[in-house]
Amino acid sequence: MVYLFFASHWTLSVLFQSLFQHRYAAHRMYTMRPRTERALHLCTALVQGSSYLDPRAYAILHREHHAYADTEKDPHSPSHQRNPLRMMLNTARRYEGLLTRRIQPEARFLGGYPKWPALEKVFNSWPSRVTFGALYTLFYRRFATRPWHWALLPAHFVMGPVHGAIVNWFGHRSGYRNFATRDASRNTLPMDVVCMGELFQNNHHARPASPNFAARRFELDPTWQVMRLLSRLKLIRLAREPVEAAHVTPVAPRARLTESSLAVGT
Repeated sequence: MVYLFFASHWTLSVLFQSLFQHRYAAHRMYTMRPRTERALHLCTALVQGSSYLDPRAYAILHREHHAYADTEKDPHSPSHQRNPLRMMLNTARRYEGLLTRRIQPEARFLGGYPKWPALEKVFNSWPSRVTFGALYTLFYRRFATRPWHWALLPAHFVMGPVHGAIVNWFGHRSGYRNFATRDASRNTLPMDVVCMGELFQNNHHARPASPNFAARRFELDPTWQVMRLLSRLKLIRLAREPVEAAHVTPVAPRARLTESSLAVGT
């Protein structure tokens, strides 16, 4: 039971983060009716629970990442951090500043993200996060049968940030490159079921508007398959069709970049 709960929470959390916060809030890859947006927003909040990520703060942070990828201004890049923990802490400070509005981002990064003040106030609050954490703990108290099962519990508390750390650390350090982008992005896995397509970072940075993060015939993006289903059910409307998968000649990894080595843009 513990294995099933962990696998389900992991998969659903990263799916909704990719589907709602990344591809919708940050990139507006599709549109939907207000009621559908509210339903998807609520599902995202319930699934992420104690690690709920605010769509506004997430969208701004991610847009900054694309604009300044792998430069000193990138809010989460392994090119300028010694380990994943330091990168996570640096990202967390930036995210918290955007969430509380102590940090004012550039105007070009604002707008276009979903807003639901009442829900955001509840799920961004510490009482809500603590309540979800208590529920996870009660589940483990009831169903954990081996001492090492408890080692999985802390991951539930910070599931969203953990997914982000994995994607941004490995997606800019390990793997292969299909496209000669101006950053150090890489595709870590050819069939990314671990992070629901998010580890196709090189493909995504080369084609940031494409809803399908896979670019080669053997690559599989699970979140895109979910989007295709939702589109066929007429629950969402794609802003544009994805670029068809094709034969791509891999390129060599790029060296570490600096802000001055590329022209920043959205």
